Amino acid sequence: MLLIGTAGYSYEDWRGIFYPEKLNKKELLQYYAREFPFTEINTTYYRMPAASMLQKWHEQTPEHFQFVIKANKGMTHEREQNEPLFSEFREALKPLIEADKLGCVLAQFPTSFRNKDKNRDYLKQFKEWLGNIPVAVEFRHEEWIEEGVFRLLEEEEIGYVCVDEPQFKTLVPPVIRATSQIGYIRFHGRNYKKWWHHQESHERYDYLYTEEQLKEWVPKILKLAERTEKTFISMNNHYRAQAAINGRMLKELLEKRMLEAEMSMKEASKDEVILI
Repeated sequence: MLLIGTAGYSYEDWRGIFYPEKLNKKELLQYYAREFPFTEINTTYYRMPAASMLQKWHEQTPEHFQFVIKANKGMTHEREQNEPLFSEFREALKPLIEADKLGCVLAQFPTSFRNKDKNRDYLKQFKEWLGNIPVAVEFRHEEWIEEGVFRLLEEEEIGYVCVDEPQFKTLVPPVIRATSQIGYIRFHGRNYKKWWHHQESHERYDYLYTEEQLKEWVPKILKLAERTEKTFISMNNHYRAQAAINGRMLKELLEKRMLEAEMSMKEASKDEVILI
């Protein structure tokens, strides 16, 4: 199963581009879910989620809609001995778990989280404290891109988040790996000029991919999807709905490639990738 969505959906600067100008803010999620099958929830990084809010999200979305919930900053950036925080986090996710709408928890670690023994141990602890909840981890430092780390993720059944982002010296290169039944790719944009030097955080993600740039990813995405049960493709270039625009574009490219493959390989026995 291959799902394309965006990092967040509640953006005022999407009005007039993706959302109708006068759409009630309470109706944004319902409108979004008509086109995209999942979304990342990033506000949970800044504050703990409330079960009541997650219940409302469940009620506002179709049966098979999926949510990816970003881990709270206390879980990824502060990293104290905070098992009670994980317990609170797990409890809040229950409405989505019970509705089978929790895709996974996204653990995005900072650049300062380097490939060291204590941090590898923390990854194991992180997964243990979340129990059976699926986890996908995004690293921000290239030190983590090595076979030993991928083997660790496989052993712990933690998904690896592949990324497309500016290729500065310490950032993670666009490596595709399947380390669990959850596949994940995040498109951050390639705004080299504003990545490190910006006044507002959204400036970093002000980038619109061209069709050719997305086309390069199509065979990689399909390869990853063949090796996983569920693969999330998240467009994080959210400024002025560029994420939604590129999400649509990528879906069309994938559908075209899959149709071509189906027509040319009707006789072959292949695992089927379902694009929602």
